[in-house]
Amino acid sequence: MLYVAAWFRAFLLTVGVEVLVAGWLLRGEAGGRGRRLVLLALAQVMSHPAVWFIFPELRLGGEATLVLSESWAVLSEALLYGLVFPGLGARRAFGVAALANGASYGLGLLVGSRLFA
Repeated sequence: MLYVAAWFRAFLLTVGVEVLVAGWLLRGEAGGRGRRLVLLALAQVMSHPAVWFIFPELRLGGEATLVLSESWAVLSEALLYGLVFPGLGARRAFGVAALANGASYGLGLLVGSRLFA
């Protein structure tokens, strides 16, 4: 399978899981549901390509790349959440991003061999 096709499947899985998890965790935040879902999907557009296309090219090794990639995802998404959801606070933005990323990473591990084969 082409690498870009594998990325796209992973991206769809990530968007689906993280929008559900973060959307539920942020359900009381300002703005309507549609705005919230678009902003959550935008966070994935912002972070996910770097995880797949930039960090692996640094050739840091598997564990270092994983730590860097997941740290980027959580921190960049937390920053966006903190900026677009007034009053959210840095700690809660980080927690939402960490839980959503943990859920998508965990599900990716569970279905990865079937999804990306």
